[in-house]
Amino acid sequence: MEPHEPDLTAVPVTSVLAALADDVRLQIVRALAEGGESPCGSFDFGVSKATRSHHLKVLREAGLTRTRAAGTSRLVRLRRDELDKLYPGLLDAVLAHHRPA
Repeated sequence: MEPHEPDLTAVPVTSVLAALADDVRLQIVRALAEGGESPCGSFDFGVSKATRSHHLKVLREAGLTRTRAAGTSRLVRLRRDELDKLYPGLLDAVLAHHRPA
């Protein structure tokens, strides 16, 4: 079963901003912006697997990421083109002002 991924136009900008209001989620978004599609398990920011899964779910449900199955792995990618079209400059502005801890 594929995870629910909302149509980004149906997601309020407040939900997108709320998802970006967490340091771990911002680190994940930065890693995806810089490195492209990555396995879910590759994000090691000092949190447990369950916490990492929660953060990935929040990002997916806010329309920021897409997840696809590849064999037994789940790959995550940033919905950059869609986000830039709907909210021009938002990701660039957030990432430019966020410095990893």
